[in-house]
Amino acid sequence: MKILISGSRGFVGNALVDHLTGVGHDVWRLVRGSTGGPKQIGWEPDKGLLNTADCEGFDAVIHLGGENIAAGRWTKKRKRLIRSSRLSSTRLLAMTLSQLKLRPKVFICASAVGFYGNRGDEELDESSAPGSGFMAVVGQEWEQACEPAVTAGIRVVNARLGIVIGRGGGALQKMLLPFRCGLGGKVGNGRQYWSWISLTDAVRAMEFCLENEVSGAVNLTAPNAPTNREFTKALGKVLRRPTIIPLPGFAARIIMGEMADAALLASARVKPMVLEREGFVFENADLESAFRSVVGG
Repeated sequence: MKILISGSRGFVGNALVDHLTGVGHDVWRLVRGSTGGPKQIGWEPDKGLLNTADCEGFDAVIHLGGENIAAGRWTKKRKRLIRSSRLSSTRLLAMTLSQLKLRPKVFICASAVGFYGNRGDEELDESSAPGSGFMAVVGQEWEQACEPAVTAGIRVVNARLGIVIGRGGGALQKMLLPFRCGLGGKVGNGRQYWSWISLTDAVRAMEFCLENEVSGAVNLTAPNAPTNREFTKALGKVLRRPTIIPLPGFAARIIMGEMADAALLASARVKPMVLEREGFVFENADLESAFRSVVGG
């Protein structure tokens, strides 16, 4: 397949490009600003600039763009950027694809389990209603921004990613230093569910969505979401370090502000119902083995 990928320089994007290229696909990168290499197409989503002719002839398009939600404290300005970076780029890309003479067969757009909001112990799957709160609202708008592609008859997949665990980036990279120093522990009461997926399986799941006739919301999460306490204990076990220093909820809010409630204290017990129904087999279904594959032990 000839595949165009935005956000290709990010944590998931880099791995996805390497994997898809490695199995024989013709992968192109959609990059901001001017292009600086082969198989690159430039665009400026903030200005609504994307040359329609450049997008002709692709079998699939994967959109992984969006401002990192953990890059800084959620000021009003940052929240506007988090929202606008997702909506403007997705709308522009979906609208452009809808106007092509040769439209792609599939458009995969990243989303997130933040769509479900803070739901306690409730088991959630793709049929579950959206939640409330900033990231849940952004998630709903983000997925709705794909509508021009849906209306044009393109198969659209909204890939709701959990916490991605892999080498060289993501949430785990930020946790390793304090945990290796013996400073790790549960966050808040530790009972909130943290839905996760290994980087390997996230990439494989996107490839699966390219090759199989799935559409709409698809949860990219491992089958059994752990609580934060279980997540913490598993990481401490792999690193052979104690996990006895908790981060109280009030302290997390002092340090991180509103982001603490959405990123650390919210509970989303998400099941990958669509992937399991369609026969996807996880390489890393167990959290401890996933940690070992990344950090050894």
